[in-house]
Amino acid sequence: MHDMDDMLALEIKREMADRYFGFRRRIEEDSREYNLHLQEAYRQLEDAVGFDLIRLYILLGRESLIQDFFRLTGMRDQVFLDPYLLGSPTIRRRLFKNQIIYGLTRRSRFRHLFFDIYNRLRDGVAAYGSSLKRLIEEGKAITEEIEQFHRTNDLGTMMGLLRRLDGGGMEEGGSISGSVMPQRDSSLAEKMRFAAPEAVEAHLPTIPSLPAVQTCRAKLQQLADTAFDSQGKPEVRDYAR
Repeated sequence: MHDMDDMLALEIKREMADRYFGFRRRIEEDSREYNLHLQEAYRQLEDAVGFDLIRLYILLGRESLIQDFFRLTGMRDQVFLDPYLLGSPTIRRRLFKNQIIYGLTRRSRFRHLFFDIYNRLRDGVAAYGSSLKRLIEEGKAITEEIEQFHRTNDLGTMMGLLRRLDGGGMEEGGSISGSVMPQRDSSLAEKMRFAAPEAVEAHLPTIPSLPAVQTCRAKLQQLADTAFDSQGKPEVRDYAR
């Protein structure tokens, strides 16, 4: 009979451990994937949004015109707006190298380039926004997973049960053991708790969808023309030289 009790206790402990550590492993793997997806989204922000935003900032030239662009498009945060990036000839050459430039006059070439970059930026912002939404849902799912884990896996209670299955508990250690063990279990349980993933917004900016060109072409063109005239009618072909 004693052997049967030992076998039953061993089976219960094995099942408890498998469930507990299996659940933990799944959350840890999901959290690692979430962090990788955060890094991928940041690279997407740089590649699909940041470079074209800086190109537009350089074309606009002046802080006041950049602010007009923000008001026109609904952008709230000054993403990648850095005076050094705007004023560096080296960065400007790299950003405008291999850009397709066409048009019969300097003004038309400036306009075409401005609208081409804007349309590409709009697509990039849309793709980045979709990635952000997926990340937000992924973070919520992991948070719910963690809450469920803590609801169904009280480590302090599990440790007490395991000791009783081993034949220990208060009777084995006396009153001092009976008072110390629950405190130690509670401390261990606190150390083993999962922290919910930080909100996506703590790592990545939210960028509103940009309006389609056909809804604001006249205002965008006026902005581009003002920038072109205020910079002395530049030849955009020279930007890559």
